[in-house]
Amino acid sequence: MIRAVYVIWLRELIRFWRERARILTSLLQPAVWLFIMGKGLGASFSGPMGIDYARFMFPGVIGMTVLFTSIFSGMSIIWDREFGFLKEILVAPVSRLSVVIGKALSGSTTAILQGSLVMLFGPILGIKLSFWVVGQVIGIMFLIALALSSIGILIAARMESFQSFQLIMNFVVMPMFFLSGAAFPLGNLPLWMKSLVTIDPLAYGVDALKGVILGFNEFPLVLDLTVVTATMLVAMVGAMVLFNREG
Repeated sequence: MIRAVYVIWLRELIRFWRERARILTSLLQPAVWLFIMGKGLGASFSGPMGIDYARFMFPGVIGMTVLFTSIFSGMSIIWDREFGFLKEILVAPVSRLSVVIGKALSGSTTAILQGSLVMLFGPILGIKLSFWVVGQVIGIMFLIALALSSIGILIAARMESFQSFQLIMNFVVMPMFFLSGAAFPLGNLPLWMKSLVTIDPLAYGVDALKGVILGFNEFPLVLDLTVVTATMLVAMVGAMVLFNREG
């Protein structure tokens, strides 16, 4: 099982490394959010503790990068199904759990790599990132990435086409991002929107990043980590169940 997980993980990393344009895009999109949106809207924004908008958005942009990379890693399952590679994996003498874990770990690893690149913008924004803070951020990113990769795999497990997957993702990813508090504080939201925030796992992940990087939280850190971990376990078990039903 460990060897099967390693092979699937390594295959996805090799694919990621060969897509140099994807690596470049992972830096350009956060740069646009931080230095164009952040600086442009910063004049009309008053954040908690007097923090400017670009610095406030920094943990959220890290969360956004992890979100898009992790959850769209499930698209590789549809790609493998289209070209027959998934069928070869499923008939191999390995457990379906190893396929789910391998895919989730590969998606999480690429998400951590891209999120770590975004952290390079921190000193430019005047955010001090010590080795202890960086270690904590990487650990939180891993939990978030593992949870979101599992959600992506859960959705992609029964999808037959890229079009269907992308359509569903549009109804999942964008609301998850905008309700996470990555782009605005959660304290002044109306009651009905706060109720939606409480069921958004990314909101707890972004909140944990804000607590470590900026020093303030909307929720207790223990609650943040508990919700993200629970989401990861539920999504991974659900993905494993669906893969067991795969023909």
